[in-house]
Amino acid sequence: MQAMQQTGTSERYARCVEVSKRIRWEIDRDVFRGRTFDYAKKFLPDGLSKVNELEFLDAGERRLLSQVQGRTYANLFGLIERYIAAKVLELSRGHWLGDQTALEALVRFTDEELKHQELFRRMEAMIAPGMPAGYAVMPQPNEVAEVVLSRSTWAVLALTCHIELFTQAHYRESIEPDAALSELWKDVFRFHWMEESQHAILDELEWQREDEKLAPAERDQGVSDLIALVGAVDGLLQMQAKADTDYFLRVCGRSFDETQRERIGATVLRAYRWQYIASGVQNERFQKILGGMISGEQMQRIGAALAPIVSA
Repeated sequence: MQAMQQTGTSERYARCVEVSKRIRWEIDRDVFRGRTFDYAKKFLPDGLSKVNELEFLDAGERRLLSQVQGRTYANLFGLIERYIAAKVLELSRGHWLGDQTALEALVRFTDEELKHQELFRRMEAMIAPGMPAGYAVMPQPNEVAEVVLSRSTWAVLALTCHIELFTQAHYRESIEPDAALSELWKDVFRFHWMEESQHAILDELEWQREDEKLAPAERDQGVSDLIALVGAVDGLLQMQAKADTDYFLRVCGRSFDETQRERIGATVLRAYRWQYIASGVQNERFQKILGGMISGEQMQRIGAALAPIVSA
């Protein structure tokens, strides 16, 4: 039985390598292709930005707020991928003298994450001249990576798998069906999704591989670390949501009363919590993988810790 499982796992690594080779894309040749972002259109779809819930904003203001959020959406992915690339490179060591197909899969994973970082850096450089000055990304990539990587490998892989899975859901359910988005912005996330599909599989394989090594007490510590990491992510989202709300209020071209300002801020934060936390932890696949590793009591601990964020 164990030999059959190992064979199946090796085949999944091999499949990721095959797909990685087949869909390989380049930033200029395939994604940008000399195009620019269309500021007459939305960036982030309403299902992710929640701007359609702010009925007192006119169409232009909703579009601008979607562009502010879409800019942050891309920048936070670039930031997150800093720690992911480092962690996957570290994980590859476990395959150096073992399954060479698994090693190739993780090396390709790392290479693609480095490419994605470049993609999002260049995306920000292209967007900045077309939007009013004053926008800022508050979290710093290396500082975030140091905080994440200080936690147990089990927790880091849990967080990473959650991210890769919500990336898939966001594209399929919200971005791809929305014909009203800037074509280039939409294409960036189409190409990103193509490679992230393989990364989600590798995250799952490496997370399960790590889980098999752990004693119960170590797994319980992993659960505690995962809760702490999600709390840290929420802290970053609160900071960026405030910065983006303040930026929007400065540049949108009119003033709002106190209640409206509070609603804008609360909606942006709720959108970010949905994008980066709730949509992932509620993902059916993530729930199944996580549930196969931990006890009912541990699942309840996670649920209780996330309840204030998810319900908000």
